[in-house]
Amino acid sequence: MTTDAGKHRPRWRRILGSFWAQLLLAFLVAGLLLTFVAKPYEVPSGSMLQTLQVGDRILVNRLAYLATEPTTGDIVVFDADRTWEVSGATPAEPIRTALRWIGEVTGFGPSGPHTLVKRVIGSPGQSVACCDDAGKVLVDGVPIDEPYVSDDFPFEAGVLDCGTTPRSSRCFDEVVVPAEAYLVLGDDRSGSRDSAASCRSPVAGADCWRWASDTGLVGKAVAIIWPIPRWAALG
Repeated sequence: MTTDAGKHRPRWRRILGSFWAQLLLAFLVAGLLLTFVAKPYEVPSGSMLQTLQVGDRILVNRLAYLATEPTTGDIVVFDADRTWEVSGATPAEPIRTALRWIGEVTGFGPSGPHTLVKRVIGSPGQSVACCDDAGKVLVDGVPIDEPYVSDDFPFEAGVLDCGTTPRSSRCFDEVVVPAEAYLVLGDDRSGSRDSAASCRSPVAGADCWRWASDTGLVGKAVAIIWPIPRWAALG
């Protein structure tokens, strides 16, 4: 039975008090949070082993780079441009497209076909090269410590390094990161199709590089949120 108080409530309050209106409001709030604040993503490949496993769901802070830029060591999610496309890719099927949409919204399911997760090594204007005498990556001439790297390319000073023939596949020539771009590598260094994937050859051209663009950055990966046994903060 409708009470007198219920009859005299403004119509907008009666509408907002309904189950369906509250459900819609909850979806709108969740959508705004996922779009502008934080969003889960599924790790699509093993290029970040052992830090990230295939299928891990990571939480991405979309506000992390509003006032600052990514720095060496940050794990970022970005939308890759055409230079990252895999040749021979098959057209998306309707069901797969729908699953990707669900994955983009919830993080539980496949993410976008060109959404990648890598680690930032070089920022705009920095020079990056590999390797020094110990086989380390140099950023602005300074070797960086990378305890997260797994399964790196073989390197042995004087036997298989950047001056021997053949040259170690770990090596790539010095490059200056362009404006509004980032040089990104995978932690599973020898198993990652990353910025330097086509440049680890003494005959590689200057156009071998591919970059994570500033406009394509989704945000900074800050935590593993699924599966539960792998809960952990990142970096």
